[in-house]
Amino acid sequence: MTTKVSPAVRPLVRHGAEMLVAMLIGMALLGPLWTPGQVELAALWMAVSMSVPMALWMRYRGHGRIFEMCAAMVVPYLVLLVPYWLGVLDGPAVEMGGHLLMVPAMIAVLVLHRHEHGTPSTNPVIRALGERWPAVIALAVSFDFWQAPVVPPVWTLLVCQAAYLFWGRRAPRTQLAVFGLYALLAVAVLLVSPHNGVLLIALGWGAHAVWDLVHHVRNAVVPRWWSEFCGVFDLVIAVTILMVWF
Repeated sequence: MTTKVSPAVRPLVRHGAEMLVAMLIGMALLGPLWTPGQVELAALWMAVSMSVPMALWMRYRGHGRIFEMCAAMVVPYLVLLVPYWLGVLDGPAVEMGGHLLMVPAMIAVLVLHRHEHGTPSTNPVIRALGERWPAVIALAVSFDFWQAPVVPPVWTLLVCQAAYLFWGRRAPRTQLAVFGLYALLAVAVLLVSPHNGVLLIALGWGAHAVWDLVHHVRNAVVPRWWSEFCGVFDLVIAVTILMVWF
């Protein structure tokens, strides 16, 4: 028997998923910018780093109850600081407990106010940030590469191009030709020295970022959000590899 999701529940689930992604982005991009040693400040900064991107996204989408949703990020930490001051909890327990308690707090806000939706923001800054969500997610996913660069195996480039080849809407011959070029690159990486092979891999990722840009500008082959995400992700990999290589 097939269970259908109620039309009233679907926007709540989507809203909750959007908030979760925004929180993770904040943890990845803003969280590492400051690592205070004091537990109280660390908890406050964690709540702020998750609340800022979430509030911006809610404003971009026109969701209501932004203050209440941000409170759902902050209040759990404030509650857990009391047993911390009493010596019942340690710092890691406060951090982990805050993460766990904010989820039901968010759900409570969503259910209580039934996914209030107003007019999306017309602020040019908020609109620009919201419309670049694929790039922001790519930066969040690849943020650790700046501290610990990764040199992916050359076959991962073939996988990336295969996505365009099999998923692409148009120009299969062009995509196949580019796939052939990356196959030749893979052979070259195996033939040259490991040091030069790393350089070729970096150049391959950089070239693929340009290829993503072409698809994005032309709005061709794949959805624009995908080409934007891949372009930024590929560029970060290329740049971080070159930083190590040089």
